[in-house]
Formats: sequence, structure tokens, C-alpha cells
Amino acid sequence: MEVRFPEEPRFPAWKIPFLQYLVAVVFVILLAGYWRLQVTHHEEYLQLSERNRTRDLPIIAPRGRILDRDGRVLVDNLPAFSVLLSRDDPAKLIPEKLEGIARGLGIDPQALEQQVDQSKNLPRFQPIVIKKSATMQDVAFVESHRTEYPELDLIQVQERFYPKHDFAAALLGYVGDVSPETIARTGKRYRPGDVVGKTGIEREYNSILSGQDGMRRVVVNSRGEEMGTLSTIDPKPGHDLRLTIDLNLQLAAEQAMGGREGAVVALDPRDGQVLAMVSQPTFDPNEFAHHIDLKEWRQLNSDPEKPLMNKAIQAQLAPGSVFKIVTAVAGLETGTIHPNYTVNCPGYATFYGHTYHDWSWVHHRGHGVVDLHRAIVQSCDVYFYTVGKLVGIDKLAYFAKHLGLGSKTGVDLPGEEPGLMPTPEWVEKRFRHKWYAGETISVAIGQGAVAVTPLQLAYMIGGVASGGVFYRPHLAFRDELLKWDLDPPANDPRDFPLAPGTVEAVDRGMWGVVNEGGTGARARVAGLDIAGKTGTAQVVSVALQHSAHNANYKNNAWFVGYAPSTHPEIVVSVLVMHGGHSTVAAPIAADVIKAYFAERHPEQAPPAPTSRQPEIAGRTSRQPIVGAEKASVFP
Repeated sequence: MEVRFPEEPRFPAWKIPFLQYLVAVVFVILLAGYWRLQVTHHEEYLQLSERNRTRDLPIIAPRGRILDRDGRVLVDNLPAFSVLLSRDDPAKLIPEKLEGIARGLGIDPQALEQQVDQSKNLPRFQPIVIKKSATMQDVAFVESHRTEYPELDLIQVQERFYPKHDFAAALLGYVGDVSPETIARTGKRYRPGDVVGKTGIEREYNSILSGQDGMRRVVVNSRGEEMGTLSTIDPKPGHDLRLTIDLNLQLAAEQAMGGREGAVVALDPRDGQVLAMVSQPTFDPNEFAHHIDLKEWRQLNSDPEKPLMNKAIQAQLAPGSVFKIVTAVAGLETGTIHPNYTVNCPGYATFYGHTYHDWSWVHHRGHGVVDLHRAIVQSCDVYFYTVGKLVGIDKLAYFAKHLGLGSKTGVDLPGEEPGLMPTPEWVEKRFRHKWYAGETISVAIGQGAVAVTPLQLAYMIGGVASGGVFYRPHLAFRDELLKWDLDPPANDPRDFPLAPGTVEAVDRGMWGVVNEGGTGARARVAGLDIAGKTGTAQVVSVALQHSAHNANYKNNAWFVGYAPSTHPEIVVSVLVMHGGHSTVAAPIAADVIKAYFAERHPEQAPPAPTSRQPEIAGRTSRQPIVGAEKASVFP
């Protein structure tokens, strides 16, 4: 019997070459992939692998310190931590992850998303700072969530620190994150999260104070933990900047203001150095260095007392009777009046069918017959109403402009306002009507549309007391700026020569304001030769003041004083907003002047002056034109 074994199914012959071809194709594909990895895209994948194992961490350069004239620190830096966000793989930065990061760090999720979106044009390997001034809780969060959020890292930075908090805040300014507009305008100079000066000196001299950041390349493991350092590019710190500010004088001015709303400016009229500048109420710039929250920012911006405004250069208000010095100079220089010109003041006067009252009319009396000297000493409105009418608005505007009102002084601070000196042309352009003659009467005593800043008044009075020599106010020393290859404006004086007789008459009048029982008697200091001029400026009508009884309707109080009266070394302008009367401002200026002489001339203690002679002997050395009867004539 034949035994048959079952036949095994034969392997199809066609499958063998198919498998051979398949293996060949796979081999070619693998070879092509290998070629792509190792040859055509070698550099790209090498960079990606390097980015996976390395991380570039910025080393933030500290800003330069800000110092006073004697090298005492006004603004410094303190060590702190900042949180970085790596953007190597943007696809991983999904909203849910960003929300978790924001929640853990206590920041606004929308703000974080916006910051990441703004940085999309930056190189992916470049991390961004998402939180400055990290707290210990923030540091703990980052360290404990390395696996969950490997994109986070910490760097040590130098945080801006203002040791005296709100001291000179409006002058010094504050720092904050660079805006998208600034980044777009300056190209690659800044990146999101960079700190720049926002206001004040911090902004004006940001290029000097800012340094150049460095970089540290480190090796990290798969959890983002740092394993070592490959290379380091050291940062270049910003330069220190020394200011003309005198720390002791600034402190004296701040204390003298006592929190009142207003401003103080102290200048050296001999060269324009700003010795002190106060604006109150104020703010603590440290809050901005820490990244101020939205609620506090809105509160500062909505505060009716405007703490963020530098009132010394931005408060544009009527100067009141301080403007009478301009009216007196215009009358004397044009020959319209002479020092012996007299006016009878019964407490009121009628011009163009309207009755204008003198400030003394509140006591139902006038000043009687007064000449220029007594008119300045007693601040007689009727006298200057009359002189203003005689001089006319065109000449008043001409002299106001050349004495420094109605235009910027050029101080090296951002945001200075020009004030306003009205003219017929301005009225016609602004209000579409001609100048009313009665407006000149108000302008002559510093009311109406006239608007000045405290710095302008210090500049003006200092220039007049110096014989018509005006130095540009400045806060940075010229040699300091030249060291850093900046080209500061020339410090040559602007001359508007005044006749010695004009300067003497006005100066003697302002000396009498303080020392002859005038309106500025509260500025008198035994042993010091102080002169000055008061100003009480209405903010609303007298009728409204009496009917409303609103503290914001009270008059603004001004006083501008200088010393010594013959060769001034310091001029101080004081504004107390809603102070009621200039007697509030006068003692503030006296305190500042007293502090100046106590520091600069401690040995100087002359007896208090009791009289002033009309002679100008000894003063002509500082007059631009010696012995000239008329040094300038209105064209």
C-alpha cells in the first residue's frame, strides 16, 4: 500500500522578489533619512539637539546708580530673582499650561498670554522674563514644578531700589517694562521684559543708566535642571550719573512742604544748576520696580491730586502777583513809567467801564498813593492795573517771553510744559475773536489766561535779579555727559540785558517785600539777605469761592525768593495749590534758603539787613551793560 504524505503549500515564487524589492525600498528610505539627518539637515538638527541639552540664560546688566552732587546715593540696585520662560517649542505653550504658570506665579493669565504673543518675532531660543522681583513663594513654585513646567527658570538680577521711597520721586522717575511701541521703534535694541526708564531722570538719561546684558550658556537635563556651564558673556553695567541735586537741600524742601499739594524748585541762577525739585503729593517708585498692579495704577492715575505729575515742570497755573515783576520791568524798560511814578489806590479802579478790585478791598480799604517800590512791597493791584493799561498787551507779552515765560526752559527732564503768555494773535486763533482791552488788566497782575510752571518762575526771577542773564536749568553736569559721549546743550547764558536802574528798582522792591513788612514778611530770616515776590492766584471767581466753600476753589499760593539780594546764589520758587494765601508759601522758601546757607556758608552769619540804599554801586559787575540808562528797548 502506497503511503501519501500531505503536500506542503508551495511558497509563491513572486513573493521572493517582492520581499527583496521591499527590503531594498525600506533600505533606500532609511538611507535617505540617514542622509537627510546627517548631511542635508545636519546643522538644523544639531542646533535642535543642542537646544535640548543647552539653554541660554541672560545675565541682566544692573542699571547705573543715580547720585546727588556730592556722590550720595539717590537710586541704587538690590539683588533679586526673575522668572524666565523658555520658548524653544511654542507648540507646548498652550493656554492651559500658561494659565497654570500664571496661577502659580500670581500673575494675570491674559497678560502672560499677551507677553508671549508679543515675543513671537524673537528667536525661539531666547527666553523672556515673565516676572520680576520673584518672591520666595515664586522661587519655590519654579523649583518644585521643574518636571511639570520645564520651560521655567530663575535668574539673579539687580532690581531698581529707591532707598528713600517717595523722596524726589517725580524728579528721579521710575522704571518699567519696555512698551511694544518702543520695541518696534528701536528695532532689536530691546526685547519684551526689558526694563527702561519711564519718567524723570530714569527716562531722560536711560541710555547712560542702562547697561548691556550678558549671557550664560548652561547644560540642562531632561527635567530642565542645570547641570553645568559651557560659556559666559559678562554683562556691562550701566554708568552712574551724578546730578546737581543737593540731598540735604532736597530733604529740607520736602520737609518744608509737609505733604501739601504743590511744588518747590531751587536753582542756582549763576549757572542754572537745579539744587532741589519737589512735587507733592507723590508716589513710591519702588512699586513700579516690583511691577505695579493694575488696581494701584488706576488709583494713581485717577487721583485728583495727580501724584504722578511733576508739578514743578508740568503744573501750568496763573502766577498771580509774581507776574507784577514782568509788568514792572516792561514799564521801566519801555520808559512808560519810572520808579517815582505814583498811583492812588482807593482799593479799586475802573477801566473800560468795568471795576477791578485790589486784594486789599477785602478789608474795605486801599493802599493810598504808592510809587513802584511801595506797589511791589504791598503788591498793589491797582498800581499794576494802571501800568498794564499803559504798557499794553503787546509789550507785556514781549517782555514776558524774553524773561522766560510762555515757553519751555529746556530743563533736562521729559514732559516739561511751556505755559502760556496770551497775545492778541493767540486769542484770535484760539477763540476767533479780537483781544478785549480789559483782558490786559487781568494779565498785568498774572491772572486771565497767563499760565506758568514753578520752574519758569524761578528761572524768570533769577534772571531778572541777575541783570537779565538766564542760564538753562539742568540736572546733569555737563562734564558727566561728555564722559559718556553725549553732546549736552551748551551752557552759555541767554542774555536779555536790563538797565541797571530797572534791576535795582525791582530788586529793592522785592527786598522790601520780605524786609519792610511787605506781603512776604514770613520769608524773613535773621542774618540772611532774602528778597522775593508773593503771588495769590484765583482759580475761580470770588463769588464762587464764597458760595461753594470748596477747598479746591481756594487760591493758589506762590512765593519766589532769592538770596543774597544783590548777588543771588539761590532762587526758590514755591507753589502751594489751594493754599489760600501766599503767606503759606513764603516760609517754605525761607526754610529752603536757610538750609542752603547753613550747608554752604555755615560761618556766614551777618546781622539781619535793616535797609537798602537805592544806589547800584557794587552791582554793576554782573550787569551786561554797565552804566547804560536803557539796556533794552521794546521794538
